[in-house]
This record gives sequence, C-alpha cells and structure tokens, in this order.
Amino acid sequence: MDRQRMSRLAHADHPIAAPLADESVRRFLDRAVTDGAERALDLGCGRGEWLRRLLARYPWMRAEGVDIDAASLDLAREGAQELGVAERLVLHEAEAAAFVTPHRFDLVLSVGAAHAFGGLLPTLAAARELLSPGGHVLIGDGFWEREPDAGALSALGATWDDYADLVTTVDRVVADGWTPVYGHVSTVEEWDDYEWSWTGSLSRWALDHPDELGTSGAYKAAAEHRSAWLRSYRGVLGFVTLLLRVSP
Repeated sequence: MDRQRMSRLAHADHPIAAPLADESVRRFLDRAVTDGAERALDLGCGRGEWLRRLLARYPWMRAEGVDIDAASLDLAREGAQELGVAERLVLHEAEAAAFVTPHRFDLVLSVGAAHAFGGLLPTLAAARELLSPGGHVLIGDGFWEREPDAGALSALGATWDDYADLVTTVDRVVADGWTPVYGHVSTVEEWDDYEWSWTGSLSRWALDHPDELGTSGAYKAAAEHRSAWLRSYRGVLGFVTLLLRVSP
C-alpha cells in the first residue's frame, strides 16, 4: 500500500492530521481570521480539513489548497460539497514547495507539512512569498520535548538536528523575521488522541477488509507505529503551532 493511501486511512477519524484538538483548531482560526481577511491558502492541505472548517465558520472567506495527493483532494471536494462551501474553495494538485500564484493571501497555513519544504524555515520562506501585507501565517511543526535517544530517532526515522527544543525553535522563527501573536504546544491528551486515532483507524480498516490488497501491510504498519510511539518517542517529540506576522 502506498504511503499516501495509508495516511488517508490512518487519518479517517482524526481529519486534522496533527495533534490538535477541535477546540485548539477553532481557537487558532478565530485569532487568524481578522477584520478584512478574505483569502486563505493551505500549503499541504491534505483532505482540506482546515480550509473546510474555515469556510464554514467565515462565510465571506475564499480559500485555496495545494497537495500532491489527488485522492485526498477528492475527499476535500466531497467534504466541501457536503458543507455547502465548494464554490469558495479551489484545490490544486501540485507540489506545495513549487506552488506559484499571482494572488496573495491574508492567511497562509502549513500545519504538519514542513517536510514538503525541507524544514520549518524553508516553509516560512515559501509562506512569506504568498502572504498579503499584514497577513498571518499559521504553521505547526515538531520539536524535541526532551533529548531523543537512539531508539526514538530510529522509530521516527529522524536525526537529532531535524528538530530543536521549544525555546530554540521559537528563537529561530523570531530571528527569521516573524513575530508570534499566538501559539499552542500540543498537550499529552492531544498527542495521545492523535496517535490512538492514527493506529486505531488503520487497524480497524485492516480488520474490516481482510481480503483486500494491502491489508496485511496496513495492519503491520499500525502495530509497528503503535509500538514505536509507546516505547520510543511518546513524550519525546512535541508539536508547536504558531500564529505569526511579519516583524517590523
């Protein structure tokens, strides 16, 4: 089973593909959509959950999303149709890091998609090029809650310098010319809900489709992911979401 399909199945019960609770998502959107905001862009939108919630909550907004996974974009379109917001949503099947458009956006989102750009700061550089003056960037990425050991790094397929601690992460963002106007560190409860949902959704699919191609691989992947999380990186990898504006 290809990784994109596996990710879609694993996020079936947690469509915000990051360790954020619904209340955290709502709070960020309320702070990000300020007076005069009209256009939003999600770089690495997946199934478009952030944008669909934004469009449903703010009926004057228009939004665009970019992702390489055509099947996830189809799910985003279906969800937008069900919510009655499809006419205000444009989706692009493209590499987020290579996306260009003549438009500028009052809100640029990229939560949990920094890998597509090669890291946090390159993601912010791409967002800056697409941001309207006075606009907001909403970005989420990992950080080290505590120093990872070899087991955690192996389980995550990461190196020590893939992330920094929280203080260093925020310092790097500020030094890059951004001012945080809000932020949230995902709680243990948010992380646990995300990981139990990821592994549980994929396991449930495998149990319900025993004769389908890819079932054994999906079941094994869910079990290995669950073991790696519980044994190796639970409490080691953190996740911070920041709402940013360009510094003066």
